[in-house]
Amino acid sequence: MASLTPLAFAALGLLAEAPMHPYEMFQTMLQRREDQNVKVRPGTLYHQIGRLVDLGYAEALGTAREGNRPERTTYAITDHGRAALEDGLRRMIAEPADEYPEFQLAVSHVDNLSAADAVTALRARADALAVERDVYDQAATGLQAKRLADRYWLDVSYVRAMLAAQIEWLTATADRIERGDVPWDGPAVPPNSADPHHDKERSR
Repeated sequence: MASLTPLAFAALGLLAEAPMHPYEMFQTMLQRREDQNVKVRPGTLYHQIGRLVDLGYAEALGTAREGNRPERTTYAITDHGRAALEDGLRRMIAEPADEYPEFQLAVSHVDNLSAADAVTALRARADALAVERDVYDQAATGLQAKRLADRYWLDVSYVRAMLAAQIEWLTATADRIERGDVPWDGPAVPPNSADPHHDKERSR
């Protein structure tokens, strides 16, 4: 499968549902909060749809005008595009990707902060994620009210679950540091434990 940008892949997924014109695709992405998954801009979306057509993954069905609105071309997915979409989805869902999140890197070096600073930073992140979680809760409520089928917003429930798990870990870790359950002073590795051969060498 030719390499596709996340936006092109999202557009291909929408075309698999039904033929659409780019503006309709853009509005659907916003309605479903897919702008939280990919960077969505009308101009870029039009460009990516053109690439899908060039690759043979999509085709233009026709152009129509409604009232005083600009002409809009409706596109549909091709058999080649559907196969590419399915192959990509199987791979992306089944195979964990190599990702290097900034937060994970920071946590690996958090001991360079004082215990108090670490606790403050962890709680601040938990509070920020709680606000984000509430936004997703509102989005889920809105999607349910519109009776949108669950399969179209599984990503919203997934992100919400991940946010809840992060908040739980952040809060619990901050509590552990604050209680002193996570020692913050002293060597990173107990003496002699870094080298399993240390004692043997001393005994010779």
